[in-house]
Amino acid sequence: MYVQELEPVADSLGLSALVAALPLLIVLVLLGGVRMKAHLAGLTGLLAAVLVAWLAYGMPLDQTVSSGVQGAVFGLFPIMWIVVNALWVYRMTVRTRHFDILRRSFGRLSDDPRVQALVVAFCFGALLEALAGFGAPVAICSVMLVALGFDPVRAAVVSLVANTAPVAFGAMGTPVVTLAQVSGLPLDDVASVVGRQTPLLALVVPLILVFLVDGRRGLRETWVPALVCGVAFGVAQFIASNYVSAQLADICASLVGAAALVAVPHARVPATESVRASVLTGTRSEELDEEDPRREVLRAYSPYALIVVVFSVAQIPAVKDWLAKTTQSYDWPFLDVAGPDGKPVGGNVFSWPIVSTGGTLVLIAGVITAVVLGMHARVAVKEWIATVHELRFAILTVTSVLALAYVMNLSGQAGTIGHFVAAAGAGLAFLSPVLGWFGVAVSGSDTSANALFGALQVTAARESGLSPELLAAANSSGGVLGKMISPQNLTIACAAVGLAGREGDLLRKVLPWSVGLLLVMCLIVVGQSSPVLSWMLP
Repeated sequence: MYVQELEPVADSLGLSALVAALPLLIVLVLLGGVRMKAHLAGLTGLLAAVLVAWLAYGMPLDQTVSSGVQGAVFGLFPIMWIVVNALWVYRMTVRTRHFDILRRSFGRLSDDPRVQALVVAFCFGALLEALAGFGAPVAICSVMLVALGFDPVRAAVVSLVANTAPVAFGAMGTPVVTLAQVSGLPLDDVASVVGRQTPLLALVVPLILVFLVDGRRGLRETWVPALVCGVAFGVAQFIASNYVSAQLADICASLVGAAALVAVPHARVPATESVRASVLTGTRSEELDEEDPRREVLRAYSPYALIVVVFSVAQIPAVKDWLAKTTQSYDWPFLDVAGPDGKPVGGNVFSWPIVSTGGTLVLIAGVITAVVLGMHARVAVKEWIATVHELRFAILTVTSVLALAYVMNLSGQAGTIGHFVAAAGAGLAFLSPVLGWFGVAVSGSDTSANALFGALQVTAARESGLSPELLAAANSSGGVLGKMISPQNLTIACAAVGLAGREGDLLRKVLPWSVGLLLVMCLIVVGQSSPVLSWMLP
């Protein structure tokens, strides 16, 4: 048995924390400073973590490697299993051209560009985040806004800022699922706290979007539909994450937000020519004027409805109990780790939710989608394989980062850093979202930031007497605000609208919003850690 030590380097917590932080520092420097590709930075950081665990912490090499393999396996299943199948559903709608029908449907909802920004960037972007994530919402929404006549820079900025509130529950809840796994906290507990933080962002972001589109006039004339959309989105996200399913949170929120927006009479008032002339500086795509049969419009919406239905059925008590029985647990080979207190850690056992995991449920919905869209089985399989190929580097990045996280957690490196960071005391509540924000800004992924810092946040919380669930959730909620300034997202946005090389221009426009909203989130977490807002927590 390997027993974790908190002060293996010269019996000093400070020196041990410095050595333990080396893998994280290497990843952050390679990503943010050297601009190395994420999967190469992840693999380099993993090698560093293995060496620190083996040489500094004295963890046997076979156990060190085994812990890394377990992290990589978890990265493949269930994490990337969810992402691959979710993106596969989207690719099928593109292949059958039903995505174009969906885009035209959105374009006909309103001719007011400020309302169109809410429908496309905020509501539909959240739906894409729920299904795919990993930059897809920014790329697709930017292109759609340009097709509606938006200036490329404005389209990119609006899409980047909109991609905030849904990120924590993106890709069928992948970030919170990862956070729960690496932190050892129950998924429902983590999701419920995140669901009491990010909905507050949803109240503000739509107002920011109409301001970005049309300045003070846009805010003055369309604050009602923007606020209604934000409130509906936030309430739906709160209810779904706390009482239904973390995987369904963004799907429910995006659909409810869109329905509420369309129901506001003010949103259907035609825009004046002065508004359209000042906002729409590009050329509107003539393709948007094509009429689509009602049957095809329904088929275009069907994939998202099917996912909601499948996940809803999975929440029926009898079905949920049956699905829970399909989960298999195994003693992970070559791994026998005890914490500093001598008690075995949970990482010695690996749980494999074969059917109940979100990825398998999305796969089931995807198979039904292929039938509804009239796609031949051979073509559907070909699209699935193409999806895996498209995500090959993302798969390598996620598996390497999770392998790194598991090595750090099981060797005791995360525990050492957590005990050291706990010295911040009450100030830890304010700094917790900043750590998540920094992680996402550098890695471009809330999932990766949660894998890197989730266990650290929990250890620090317990040492400082704060709620572990609160700080773990704060890591994810603060992280969503780093998404808009991450180099990966900026590059995706520029490439989508033909602004290659102008990432710096976009960064200057979105950075103030990212920092400002981060400050708001920090104050929310501080309030929730004190009697002021503690009533918000479950």
